Amino acid sequence: MNSGKTTAIKDFTQGNISSQLMRFALPLFLSNLLQVVYNMVDMIIVGNTMGKVGISAVSVGGDVSHFLTFIAMGFGSAGQVIIARYIGEKQKDKLSTFVGTMCSFLFCSAVIISVLGFVFRHQMLRLMSTPEQAYEGALVYSVISMAGLVFIYGYNIVSAILRGMGDARHPFIFISIAAVLNVVLDLLFVCVFQMGPGGAALATVISQGVSFVACAIFLFKNKEKFELQFKAEEFLHWDKEMLSDLVKLGVPMAIKTASIQISRLFVNSWVNSYGIAVSAFAGIGNKVSNTANLISAALNTAGSTMVGQNIGAKNYGRVKKVMLELAKITIPAATLVSLCFVFFPDQIFGIFTDEAEVLAIGRTYVPICIMLFYGSAMRCIMNALMNGSGNHSVNFATAILDGFILRIGLSLLFGLYFDMKHIGFWLGDALACFTPFFIGLAFYYSGRWKKENHGRGNETK
Repeated sequence: MNSGKTTAIKDFTQGNISSQLMRFALPLFLSNLLQVVYNMVDMIIVGNTMGKVGISAVSVGGDVSHFLTFIAMGFGSAGQVIIARYIGEKQKDKLSTFVGTMCSFLFCSAVIISVLGFVFRHQMLRLMSTPEQAYEGALVYSVISMAGLVFIYGYNIVSAILRGMGDARHPFIFISIAAVLNVVLDLLFVCVFQMGPGGAALATVISQGVSFVACAIFLFKNKEKFELQFKAEEFLHWDKEMLSDLVKLGVPMAIKTASIQISRLFVNSWVNSYGIAVSAFAGIGNKVSNTANLISAALNTAGSTMVGQNIGAKNYGRVKKVMLELAKITIPAATLVSLCFVFFPDQIFGIFTDEAEVLAIGRTYVPICIMLFYGSAMRCIMNALMNGSGNHSVNFATAILDGFILRIGLSLLFGLYFDMKHIGFWLGDALACFTPFFIGLAFYYSGRWKKENHGRGNETK
């Protein structure tokens, strides 16, 4: 297919690993940074306009809407890995059929999740122990986000396709457009029209819609370079075997994403019960932690694609080198970011609010931040292996242990049994972040990652 033509698909089975990893991960990092930044803009603008009540509303509403993306995140990551494996195995002729099947399945999922989210909107906010002062704002934010969920799913689908083919630069360009537009619309809706949390949500939805449409148009116009055909029947008639492959890997990845989000919703629901100031800081802490973990997240995505291609090509020695390069970057980065929080906590948290009560809580959160940073750095190394291998069993085990058993169990242990209150819940959440590292370590030494795990079941040497 496309013989003799220029291809935009990147081959990571040969060449300098360090430079490939950095070139691939840098646009991913910038894309993730911009996504976090324009989510933080919502909180900063609302916080400076409405105070801690506004921050709490955006925090809770954002948690609910983010939870509803678990299928897009899980199945998008699975699709990225499967695409990378097809490329590594020199089976590019399967790409078009797989892309059509994945797109149609996830768009249908987006509609279903949106409807379910709207039906159970009040129940979710009550489960989150949303403070009464922030309830109305959180409800409006959540409902508007649910209405635009299809755009979030759409962008994740197209981005996963491009990342699976080794292109991280164009998703960055389109998310940059969304980030700039979001800031402009935030200022317009929140500051000028005084729409509060609902205005912040509307700005985000419109921005994500524009980003998705632009990204989809780019992929369609360059379909030949990516060796895609985009025939109608590929979207209308799903390939059962490929859908089975996607579900086998996507379900554990979605469960892993959902379990972590559910457990964090659980943790945040308890945290919110300790008052409006704690609830407000929980939102700030989540945003700051997400920002500081961007390097690990980008390298995890890049590493998964590189590992997937090399396992597909049976270049096992190269897989080990990819993991080593990941460690060389993520652990020093975690150290540097931790030092910033140790020496400048008030300056960092003060970006969001100048309320003394909230900043005082922030100082007690610094040790939690440090654990989160190192946990993210270490889990990145092993997640790249587990995700890139396409092994659904180990992903499922990680989801249950990391998301439910340990995260919720440790949070209850420290928060209630040891009566450490909101600090205990944060501590349990941080300690659970190390779970994938230890599971991944055992998985690596078992050698099971050298086996095929996306549908054909053929065992390699």
